[in-house]
Amino acid sequence: MSERTFTTGPSAAFFDLDRTLISGSSAFVLGIAAWRGKLVPTHQFVRDACSALQFAMAGADDTTSHGVRDRILGAVSGVRVDDLVALNADIVPKLMERVRPESMRLIEQHRDAGRATYIVSASPIELVEPLAKALGMTAGIGTRSRIVDGIYTGDLDGPFCYGPGKVEAIQQLAEVEGLELDRCWGYSDSASDLPMLQAVGHPVAVNPDAKLERFATEHGWPVVEFRKRSKAVIRRTTQAVGAVGLAAGGFAGGLKWARTH
Repeated sequence: MSERTFTTGPSAAFFDLDRTLISGSSAFVLGIAAWRGKLVPTHQFVRDACSALQFAMAGADDTTSHGVRDRILGAVSGVRVDDLVALNADIVPKLMERVRPESMRLIEQHRDAGRATYIVSASPIELVEPLAKALGMTAGIGTRSRIVDGIYTGDLDGPFCYGPGKVEAIQQLAEVEGLELDRCWGYSDSASDLPMLQAVGHPVAVNPDAKLERFATEHGWPVVEFRKRSKAVIRRTTQAVGAVGLAAGGFAGGLKWARTH
């Protein structure tokens, strides 16, 4: 067993949104609000609701994640920006209710340690940014769609924040903010976020899907499980400090984290 000492410096914590920061899928909440706001027809709402339900039950995999980019861009294509932004009055409070108490404590602990905190999600930036601000986080990193005359065109206007696109987005941020990614933290439940988790110095698998759990175990990453109705963090790793440190708030500089190799 070897020890790794956390160093201080320009660092941040990056949180995936669905099934990590919040329980379930934000797409379902967004879909209901869009349907009620008459931004999407009923047949599209039913289709998207089924996809969100499948994701909430099983998480993302190569099958359920297929076409994620096209679905997200297609969902806003032709929609006025003001109409989508107006949905936040309904969406943000509902998502706040889904925020895991353990994740909220982690945000607070990182903030107390002087780190910036970000949501990183494939969801539209117009949803991610207000939620991040409502949680007292530094900012949100989400998918940006091209806008012409106040209307979404259905084309990208920056990295698609999914898979490798999340890495591109946080690398751009790191360059602007002077962050050192090897001193940064990353949290996710999904193997689709392996590129992001591998890009930071301190990856943590939260309620991981099977593929991510295998990878995390093989590479000695902390693996934790947040209970839906409890503030307890269940230790699922062989780390001597690992998940206990997460629950206790040991994020200050100089904390030693034991890993099994």
